[in-house]
Amino acid sequence: MADLNIPTAPAIEGATHLHSGKVRDLYELPSGELLMVASDRISVFDFVLDTTIPDKGEILTRMSLWWFDQLADLVPNHVISTDVPDAVKGRAVVCERLAMYPVECVARGYLTGSGLLDYRASGEVCGIALPAGLEDGSRLPEAIFTPATKAELGDHDENVSYDAVVTTIGAERAAELRALTLAVYSRAESVARERGIVLADTKLEFGARPDGTTVLGDEVLTPDSSRFWPAAEWQPGRTQPSYDKQIVRNWALSPESGWDKASGEAPPPVPAEVVERTRSRYIEAYELLTGERW
Repeated sequence: MADLNIPTAPAIEGATHLHSGKVRDLYELPSGELLMVASDRISVFDFVLDTTIPDKGEILTRMSLWWFDQLADLVPNHVISTDVPDAVKGRAVVCERLAMYPVECVARGYLTGSGLLDYRASGEVCGIALPAGLEDGSRLPEAIFTPATKAELGDHDENVSYDAVVTTIGAERAAELRALTLAVYSRAESVARERGIVLADTKLEFGARPDGTTVLGDEVLTPDSSRFWPAAEWQPGRTQPSYDKQIVRNWALSPESGWDKASGEAPPPVPAEVVERTRSRYIEAYELLTGERW
């Protein structure tokens, strides 16, 4: 497990800190509801960097809220209110307390990332056989549900078969999560394509209300949970340009950074120019998708 070195979450008056992840901090409010705060932290290769990306948390929050509105007829979401303490205004939501399913719900419409590695090894992704001859960035004949286990913080999620999900949460819930994940992806892929963006894949998280209703939680369809590619530049057979932190990953792996990935040490501070290019990429994705000016 990598040493994540997550900074101490800031104190928020009237709220009790519960948990911090790579990007988000979770608090409990006196009402019993949760306050989810998106920080400007960025992580690469399971290290949370000392360098932050200005406005990133607000961009992610506003993008998720926009998408929740687009998906409201498909599945309820966990947002109760955006009336939050001034210290985190714009980057936080008040949300329901849910019993989260221990499954990362991933939909893929294109082959890349860990799915590509699995395909090259076996011709399958999560037990789903795919046609021969696919390349990095190839569009799949139809979107597929490729779940993963929720790893401990600092570890990698592991792709699993659908049968493994059935074993974990039961056949009825597994079928529901698969159907919802593919429905969300289908809607979002169509919306993004109209705006000149390819949605290659996305990761969703669902939870249950006390009455058993399945609810979409966490973030949704942001550059941190999805692969967005410029449609005009899509070209199978190579790594695609993307609207996410790939700029930082590329810098960390370049000779310029002086970082050795195998060293076990965290990458050094990110240069201001790389930070600004990354911030601009997040803003560009937000503006293209929502039609709103940042």
